Amino acid sequence: MTTTPILPSVNNLHKKLFGPISVPERLLLGPGPSNSHPSVLEALSLNPVGHLDPFYISLMGEVQELLRYVWQTDNRLTLPMSGTGSAAMEATIANVVEPGDTVLVAIKGYFGHRLADMAGRYRANVQTIEKQWGEAFSLDEIERALVKYKPAVFGIVHAETSTGVCQPMEGIGELCRKHNALLLLDTVTSLGGVPLYLDKWKVDLAYSCSQKGLSCPPGLGPFTINSRGEEKLSQRSGKVPNWYLDVSLLNKYWGSDRVYHHTAPVNMNFGIRESLRLIAEEGLENSWKRHLDNANLLWSGLQSLGLKMHVNPDLRLATLTTVCIPSGVDGKAFSLHLLNNFGVEIGGGLGDLAGMVWRIGLMGYNSKRENVERILSLFESELPKFR
Repeated sequence: MTTTPILPSVNNLHKKLFGPISVPERLLLGPGPSNSHPSVLEALSLNPVGHLDPFYISLMGEVQELLRYVWQTDNRLTLPMSGTGSAAMEATIANVVEPGDTVLVAIKGYFGHRLADMAGRYRANVQTIEKQWGEAFSLDEIERALVKYKPAVFGIVHAETSTGVCQPMEGIGELCRKHNALLLLDTVTSLGGVPLYLDKWKVDLAYSCSQKGLSCPPGLGPFTINSRGEEKLSQRSGKVPNWYLDVSLLNKYWGSDRVYHHTAPVNMNFGIRESLRLIAEEGLENSWKRHLDNANLLWSGLQSLGLKMHVNPDLRLATLTTVCIPSGVDGKAFSLHLLNNFGVEIGGGLGDLAGMVWRIGLMGYNSKRENVERILSLFESELPKFR
């Protein structure tokens, strides 16, 4: 006969009787996340299935194939990391960097600094080259650094979220091959919205996120590595120091073996599958054109209001625009005014550009003419109140 154990009294100090969640309506025109397409939200709300269910395993393959399409790559090892974009960012470093490896990072904004920080935490010999926040690197600058530092890995941000700069990529991959370095590319703010050709550009590793150009909520970090990167991974002298992000283990789950690694976020993969399906349905070239058309409309409208763009036209991102805050205007107060009174979010500057720019995102589902017209109308009517 069993006896019922005597348990201590429950502490109700933190028991709060909250009502169901009620989310305010927001138009997210900042640096991310973007609003999700209704069908993506619908996919997220479906009942989950097991992470080894045959239906889910089939869906995993569809997600991988669609990621190859939007990245324009044939890479075998292409998958969404179970984590935000920063998890995928760290995965690129964790898998190919060993202690003592020289990692060269081209820094032209906030996220170049993050790449360098992560590489240092994996005990790399980190070297950097830097440009002003709002500029891009030339091929000559990159090659001089490759010759000087002889890195095993060269990391650069394609679409710098902090500055609104799109780094020209033609020729960089060839330089990295010439100097025996892996090319690691941050595509967080470019995937789905800006022309991107991983294989043609000879990119060896890349990562992105779910919540910007793909318009899926944050929670997945697309990752890809080519055969050159896989060779570096296979030649490691020791195990990848991050178990969760070790793609040699993840490959057994996302590859043909389908061996359990972790409990995957099933519903997040429902969502990203739908967001990628929508891009494929629209066509990648059409998505890129839509983003550029709406960005041009935004740039023209802001300039007609007397506002200055931070980045020269030839380097501007179609997904994210940095607008110089006029002298005497409290940029943060204006952003809060738009959010609190109109439900419209725009971002402020980071790092070197803190207090100097607003960041306006037109990404994925949010890249629409009506959203451009709405933000321009608000700048026209509300900004004079802050001068």
